[in-house]
Amino acid sequence: MKVEQVSEHIWSIRSWLMIPFRVWVVVEADGVTLVDAGMPFMAKGILRFIEELGAGPLKRIVLTHGHSDHVGAIQKIREKNPVPLFAHRIEIPYMVGEQLYPRRKKLEKNVQAGLAQPLAETEEDGLAVIGGLRPYLTPGHSPGHVVYYHEQDQVLLAGDLFTSKKEKLHRPMPMFTADMAEALRSSQIVRELRPVHLEVCHGKPVKNPAEQLDAYLTDTSAALSSS
Repeated sequence: MKVEQVSEHIWSIRSWLMIPFRVWVVVEADGVTLVDAGMPFMAKGILRFIEELGAGPLKRIVLTHGHSDHVGAIQKIREKNPVPLFAHRIEIPYMVGEQLYPRRKKLEKNVQAGLAQPLAETEEDGLAVIGGLRPYLTPGHSPGHVVYYHEQDQVLLAGDLFTSKKEKLHRPMPMFTADMAEALRSSQIVRELRPVHLEVCHGKPVKNPAEQLDAYLTDTSAALSSS
């Protein structure tokens, strides 16, 4: 596992199993928020880094979505630190095996039923800040996919809204994406927020991603049309 400081408040923890996997540690005044929980073998390294960081206790885990490669270490982490777990209310029935993920052939019980709490929603149909992060619903890769924006650091933790190649925006993995056209529509969040730094789970960071968005949309739309 490799740890990199992304910004003043955010660290990336990266590991590999055929492809790269990233989770993120976000430090705020009340302690640490873990964004996504990667694969099961990452649990020990995540816990060790949080302890060595010395920035306070783990306070919560928030998920971009509930696919197995984003929730794998939850059980082992919570055995040591029984902190609350949050995901979007739309995502929860899919990740606990109550509803079938689109384009999947069988139910996926990736998270124990009753364990995840829904992210708090605002009166304006948005999502409330949690752990210093502003969540935004960005469906497409999964029905309840969420990205998290750290406004002070201007960093967007984008989960699987994109992958990246050579530090350029690239589409999420088609095999595991429920609705690529919807994911394309959700990518407009980059234009709205204009982060200076974007992190994806599978790939390298992207600087100033809004500058690439038009080319990304054109290229990905063309690929969809030809497939």
